[in-house]
Amino acid sequence: MTAQNIQDDLSAPDTLELRAKLFRGLSDPSRLTILDALVSDERNVQEIVGHTGLGQPNVSNHLRCLLECGLVSRRSEGRFVRYRLADRRVADLIRDADQLLASTANGVDACQSYTD
Repeated sequence: MTAQNIQDDLSAPDTLELRAKLFRGLSDPSRLTILDALVSDERNVQEIVGHTGLGQPNVSNHLRCLLECGLVSRRSEGRFVRYRLADRRVADLIRDADQLLASTANGVDACQSYTD
């Protein structure tokens, strides 16, 4: 499905499935922590590890997933690879979620439907 198809019919079943898949990808706390680390600046794996407190193998695995899904991009810098958000709208989405949580956090926390 192309971006144009999504724009043409935002309620099409395949568009809804694609949207659900995006949110499932964002539902992992480790991936969200990594995206948070990349909101302000690009970083290499060791910088992300230091910023997030996650283990290096964990960060590398989640970065691979985020890269394959097109949420982050990378560039080589000498012997390091630096990661950044592929689209600044990911940062906007995170900020929007935080603003929404400012008024709905109690309900979200109490919700029994979305448990781990």
